[in-house]
Amino acid sequence: MLHRILIVTAVAAEADSVSAGLGLGGQELVPLPGGFVLRRHTDGSAPAGRAGVLVDVLVGGVGPAAVAAATGTALAYASLTEAGVGTPYDLIVSAGIAGGFVPLAPIGSVVVSASVVAADLGAQTPDGYLTVEELGFGRSAHAVPEALTGRIAAALTAGGRAHTVGPVLTVSTVTGTAGRAAELAARHPGAAAEAMEGFGVAEAAAAYGVPAVEIRAVSNAVGPRDRAAWRIGEALESLGHAFGLLGKTVFVDLDPS
Repeated sequence: MLHRILIVTAVAAEADSVSAGLGLGGQELVPLPGGFVLRRHTDGSAPAGRAGVLVDVLVGGVGPAAVAAATGTALAYASLTEAGVGTPYDLIVSAGIAGGFVPLAPIGSVVVSASVVAADLGAQTPDGYLTVEELGFGRSAHAVPEALTGRIAAALTAGGRAHTVGPVLTVSTVTGTAGRAAELAARHPGAAAEAMEGFGVAEAAAAYGVPAVEIRAVSNAVGPRDRAAWRIGEALESLGHAFGLLGKTVFVDLDPS
């Protein structure tokens, strides 16, 4: 049996950290339609009786639309070329760095999504914000199975990596003021992080019936934009460490339900 996992990042630096952290050896480059390229890692050292692991890492672009297109392309390609494998992947992960809501998610920590939420997919009204569900047009959130988040959290705890489990917000415009941060925190109680891609990945995964989770390393606090306070290098290191832990635990003994 082969566990197949797709990890989608926005930019190459995030994919580099994930690939290095996984520690699965060399990678095969698999070209996809549309100019996308999969970095394919295979665990060739799995002992007898243990499932092997195939992990594809994909740079999907910035924002929910770009990564939805990229993730959908990878899913369609796998469905058409990997005959007899059932669903194209067993798990899809949206990964990268993010802003963290203080004090829940300090810089350098990891956030595991309890849900993936399109935080600005709706309408502003004189009486406040309406979600797309309230407008009757679709959905703005994907829940992540508690069993999956629990196993990821347990692996991070065992590896000594500070983390939080909570909603991860997807926005098309990154927060840059205290007022906007407070608005989002009030609208989405318990929100732990803000990024730009998770909901696009989750939507594509849902179309194929594949479980999805978002894993983010925190590089800055959500709030007033202060680039001098960003710790991107620290966050990328944390991201790589997290995937190193998961590559030795959750990914090799996968039960996304």
